[in-house]
Amino acid sequence: MTIIDQAKEIVEGDREKTYGSPGINLKRIADQWSCYLNQKHGSEAKLSEQDVCWMMVLLKMARQIHSYKDDNLVDAIGYIALIDKVGNRE
Repeated sequence: MTIIDQAKEIVEGDREKTYGSPGINLKRIADQWSCYLNQKHGSEAKLSEQDVCWMMVLLKMARQIHSYKDDNLVDAIGYIALIDKVGNRE
């Protein structure tokens, strides 16, 4: 099974069963992160579901730079796929 197949399997199955609708879950995360940035740094940022996905890809990249793991690649692909799945195009 390729890493793309693994990511597809996670995005379309396991994660959605565990965490619910990705659109709703990513919106909750975006709202929490926006609130944190506002309270901590006085930021006026209003993050989107897409922002959360891209920031998680950056997290996976940072981890991958330190130590190669297929899991980082699978998750990064999954977050990119979620951008399309939630249909939040900016």
